Amino acid sequence: MEPIVENQDRITLTFIGKLDNGAVFMRVPADKPMSLRIGDAELPPSVEQTLTGMKIGETRTVRVDPDEGYGPRMKNLLHEVPRNTIGHRFEPKAGMLISQKVERDGKQHSVPATIIEVHDETVVLDYNHPLAGHHLTYELTVVAIEKFSQP
Repeated sequence: MEPIVENQDRITLTFIGKLDNGAVFMRVPADKPMSLRIGDAELPPSVEQTLTGMKIGETRTVRVDPDEGYGPRMKNLLHEVPRNTIGHRFEPKAGMLISQKVERDGKQHSVPATIIEVHDETVVLDYNHPLAGHHLTYELTVVAIEKFSQP
């Protein structure tokens, strides 16, 4: 009897993650597969549910809503800042991903931001995760299953 993926099994898988427009945002190829334990919440719940019941070599596709993925886009994470706050080492362009220093809890942190608008004196930065607000489609293939056994 072929093993199937069940809760707490450690599995090895490959996958391709795509946006609705077909753009690939992540690829885990066969020569560098990913290993994880089902039930450890390393992937969105609908992805783990899709993997559950799969056999080695089986491929399934699942679409993840923004709320389950990287969350909705939040307007309060858009900030217009003086252009000189992003430095002078490069010419800012819409779509560029940069790292900004922000203060939180009295400490400086580097936070990624996407430049979404460039004006003469200011730039508009988006601190949302780049995949926030997007539906994500995963094509999953199970490569190996290590059955869970209690000690």
